[in-house]
Amino acid sequence: MQRQHGPVRVGMTTDILVIGTGIAGCATALTAARHGCRVMLITRGKATQTSSTELAQGGIIYRGNHDSVRALTSDICAAGDGICNPAAVRYLATHGPRLVKEILIRDVQVPFDTRADGALDLTLEGAHHLPRIIHCADWTGKHIAAALWHAVQQHKNITILERCTAIDLLSTSHHSLSAMDTYRPTECVGAYVLRQRPHGIFEVLAKETVLATGGVGQCYLYTTNGSSARGDGYAMAQRAGARLANMEYVQFHPTTLFRPNAGNFLISEALRGEGAELRDNKGRAFAKKYHPMGSLAPRDVVARAIHREMLKQHAPCMYLDISHKDPAWVRARFPTIYQKCLEHGIDLTREPIPIVPAAHYECGGVVVDTKGATSIARLRAVGEVSCTGVHGANRLASTSLLEALVWGVACGDDCARAVREQRRFYFPRVATWKEEHEHVDPALLEQDWMIIKHTMWNYVGLVRGARRLRRAQRLLGELHTEVETFYRSAAMTDQVIGLRNGLQTAQIIMYAAIRNTTSRGCHYRLEIE
Repeated sequence: MQRQHGPVRVGMTTDILVIGTGIAGCATALTAARHGCRVMLITRGKATQTSSTELAQGGIIYRGNHDSVRALTSDICAAGDGICNPAAVRYLATHGPRLVKEILIRDVQVPFDTRADGALDLTLEGAHHLPRIIHCADWTGKHIAAALWHAVQQHKNITILERCTAIDLLSTSHHSLSAMDTYRPTECVGAYVLRQRPHGIFEVLAKETVLATGGVGQCYLYTTNGSSARGDGYAMAQRAGARLANMEYVQFHPTTLFRPNAGNFLISEALRGEGAELRDNKGRAFAKKYHPMGSLAPRDVVARAIHREMLKQHAPCMYLDISHKDPAWVRARFPTIYQKCLEHGIDLTREPIPIVPAAHYECGGVVVDTKGATSIARLRAVGEVSCTGVHGANRLASTSLLEALVWGVACGDDCARAVREQRRFYFPRVATWKEEHEHVDPALLEQDWMIIKHTMWNYVGLVRGARRLRRAQRLLGELHTEVETFYRSAAMTDQVIGLRNGLQTAQIIMYAAIRNTTSRGCHYRLEIE
């Protein structure tokens, strides 16, 4: 349903509109700007604080000793459980290490850790067959985000709008005031944007529009994601008519800190790469019962193994133990995780860490090619919101930052090429957003979110079945009717926009899970009825 609009008004214009400021959005903006394009970069919060990049701990794939395109491709496809797009995986494996070197290391100078001899410190993570991950201690994403943001801020061709929320994509099919545009192919021509403070809604018209809005974690009760990962980009893309795929493949990270008020703090996979072992409350290792690689098995396998052991043993959590390693080394290698655990009364150099799985990464998304182009002309998607085919049914550790970088650069390059080569981009007359003013009770918004989160966690979570999915369909369907009803008359706020998008995205995931009756990767069907 598209909201009613008011009289015609000329909005802001730019060559390229980028929605999101994680590694994908910043890489796209920076690349296009360096080609001379005018770029408008918008974010719901301040700087990169709302991006998933900011929270990424482990690291980013580089190039291991005796590594190769074939070896990396093999590991990615094995983790993806047979449905990775071979061409996309080869593209990532071929261009990824080079772009890490050129952009992150040489250009923006991310301070990756080095060994005593000056070489980059390479670590191992789950489902990799050799060490190829570079990192900044145990908070790599924060350093990458800061370095890219600094470069973006310095570029004269980039205009940054903070505390601005995209409401809907503008398209010739949905928003043109010309009846003749019915006969034109659908094109995206920008977006409606909410300025949070001072309040205002305006249109941004763009030659190319790029979604870099992140993931879906807030649709689940337990997640490693920040508050921004509420599915905005998926919902906007679907309303515009873009093709989405593989949305049932939601990856659950096996290890988040199990403590009250810990905020589902992520315990990086790098701990297992450095020798941490999964154990139960009696100190027994159990991972090898489920996979030959044990604690280093693919994430979907490890998450379900933990889940099964919790159910079998009637235990609220399992444990991750790295206390056999040298304490000084552990504190130096994992300073953030060490400090966070200490805040909750856990010294990981002396005792195991209580852990539980949590929603972590959406492997599917808006279908794109190697340039980030979607099924709608002039609409691109990069980063987690996109589906490149690299991740298949289950993402390999530390591929997400690399994919976001590679596709961000490719998208920026191709957007700039399109702007340079095409003499004329069609812009229809579009209407201004018609403001409504009905107040929405924050308590109702919070309650609606809790319905979404509990429904998705219990019925569309680690283990799904026909009966669970039918219940989710009924609960979310009833909520959808209520939310759409008050959305029509509600005063527009970031919270109202987020609830509507979160609910729509939850339903996208649920319907994809209903359609797919085959267990594969992150999508695990257990028909116990």
